[in-house]
Amino acid sequence: MDPIELIEALGEDRVLALGGLAIGALFGFLAQRSRFCLRAAVVEVARGSFGAKLAVWLFAFSAALITTQLLVLEGAFSTVAVRQLASQGSLSGALIGGLLFGCGMVLARGCSSRLLVLAANGNLRALLSGLVFAVTAQASLHGALSPLREWLAALWTIPGGSSRDLLALGTFGNSGGVLFGLLWFGAGAWFAARHRVGPWGWAGGIGCGVMVALAWWFTGRMAALTFEPTAVQSLSFTGPSADMLMRVLSPPGQALNFDLGMVPGVFLGSFLAALLFRELKLEGFQGGPAMRRYIAGAVLMGFGGMLAGGCAVGAGVSGAAVFALTAWLTLCSMWAGAALTDRLVDRSSQAAAGSAP
Repeated sequence: MDPIELIEALGEDRVLALGGLAIGALFGFLAQRSRFCLRAAVVEVARGSFGAKLAVWLFAFSAALITTQLLVLEGAFSTVAVRQLASQGSLSGALIGGLLFGCGMVLARGCSSRLLVLAANGNLRALLSGLVFAVTAQASLHGALSPLREWLAALWTIPGGSSRDLLALGTFGNSGGVLFGLLWFGAGAWFAARHRVGPWGWAGGIGCGVMVALAWWFTGRMAALTFEPTAVQSLSFTGPSADMLMRVLSPPGQALNFDLGMVPGVFLGSFLAALLFRELKLEGFQGGPAMRRYIAGAVLMGFGGMLAGGCAVGAGVSGAAVFALTAWLTLCSMWAGAALTDRLVDRSSQAAAGSAP
């Protein structure tokens, strides 16, 4: 069916939501099978192992860069209306928010997308952490934490346009973006071959990155076809989690959008993957200290992700794929915050436990 006919038959909001549901379900399925996780990749690098988890993350990261930039080169997608490039950004928000998010994802043992994937598999720790994350994100957007977020974000801002576009600043062009992505893909392939990553690691990691590009293309196409203003966006989990929480708590009948299909889609895709491969398993906390750790991590991620303007996927992959300066700064800050937290918290506690009589 022609896209315009589909919109006329179902309505703009339903097509957006169905597209989000389909893309989210594929992402959730592939993320569950590949164990795609930024926290796991950072911990491997911080501990000097450079193993399979890093390879999977590099596959997703590079595939998103390559396919997104190829879509731009082919004229199938334009970055003109992308929020991460067109609107004013915050360098202070990217730095501070990225550090907080990186700390939080180590404490919660997973970023926001990973928590959603694990919650669908029966992990009650991830479910509680995800709920705390969504509440904190909403409080940071419009609630009690919003004044602090706005103050921190205003410390160092940058105008939208070419000043936020790394490809424009470096005069590399979209072809340069593709070549840069290919370099990282080569690194991922080398680590994968060295550590004998299985087919799901290759296919799942690459597929997760392709879903990011597909979301950019789909929302860009819908923005061009619809009469109502439609956000050009890709996969992200900070703002959408907060929106999903408010939708559950609000009266029914409100308009649908891409995010409201994407979040349950990821949950559904991960659940189906776990069901098909017999990996559904209820898991809970092992005492009060563990619960405090997960809750603290979720709070840091919720506030940090909203301050930075994106999570490990929203900024670290989706924003990086369009070469937004603030997204790359957020990603680097996440790596630094996560590596530091792993060193100060996890490795220190392991060393103390090892030296105890």
